Amino acid sequence: MSEAPAELPAIEIRGVTKSFGSHRVLDTIDATIQAGEIVAFVGPSGCGKSTLLNCIVGTLQPTDGSIAVWDADDKLMRVVSGPGRDRGIVYQRYSLFPHLTALQNVAFGLMLDETSPPDRWLKPLQWRKLRKEHLAKSEAMLERVGLADAMARYPDELSGGMCQRVAIAQALVMKPKILLMDEPFGALDEATRESLQRFMLELYKDNQDAKAEGERPQHTVIIVTHEIEEAIFVGDRIIALSQRGREPEGACIVLDEKQPIFAPDSNKDLELIAREKEKIINIAFGAEYESN
Repeated sequence: MSEAPAELPAIEIRGVTKSFGSHRVLDTIDATIQAGEIVAFVGPSGCGKSTLLNCIVGTLQPTDGSIAVWDADDKLMRVVSGPGRDRGIVYQRYSLFPHLTALQNVAFGLMLDETSPPDRWLKPLQWRKLRKEHLAKSEAMLERVGLADAMARYPDELSGGMCQRVAIAQALVMKPKILLMDEPFGALDEATRESLQRFMLELYKDNQDAKAEGERPQHTVIIVTHEIEEAIFVGDRIIALSQRGREPEGACIVLDEKQPIFAPDSNKDLELIAREKEKIINIAFGAEYESN
């Protein structure tokens, strides 16, 4: 059995502090994230949300403390020392190859992960068979994110929202154990943004279905967003960071709570979201909060 039982964590954050020179950004962050959770990080601008996310990615190293992720091969928690295949990342500014179609962009990561240039040159028959498999997986993922009719288009023929869907498909087709998203919907129009939010709720439903079958959930997601309503709607848990009253110390966790769960096709409970938002603002933001 290569997977951990469903109850074992996906990420353990222990005493993480991060400083840049004399400026401390994060101060003793502790959190355990279970497999299948969709956790939203919120907090005032500059409080270190993206810094913590990049420490999980492995592009930054904590000044003190550690972050460990579940290693399915060795069946243990392994300390993050750099980027890894088990963690996928989607940024606000998608990065697509302009000379490749949407389908080719999604299949590109599979090609790099499963073949090498010598393999493709010296074993053409095996490569053609594998290429068909890569394209079939990529087609299925693009269909899932609502781009079945746009697979043959190039990035300059796609809207911003469609390009962001391609970027999400790029990450998900690699089947990362952990999906990290840094303001992924920030530059999108309201309708496209809500459509992608509901796609995130579909991932949560996948997790619940897996748990019902006694399997480990596939999608553990951390999303950084400055939109509190989005965090409440998409996340089943919110972790709020703040430096309020702690300057010049770094930000710490001031709120860590489960959130109401919405079905992908449900109406938003605006009154419930408003109550949760007010509580989060009072705890993490204070009077300086300005709604975007």
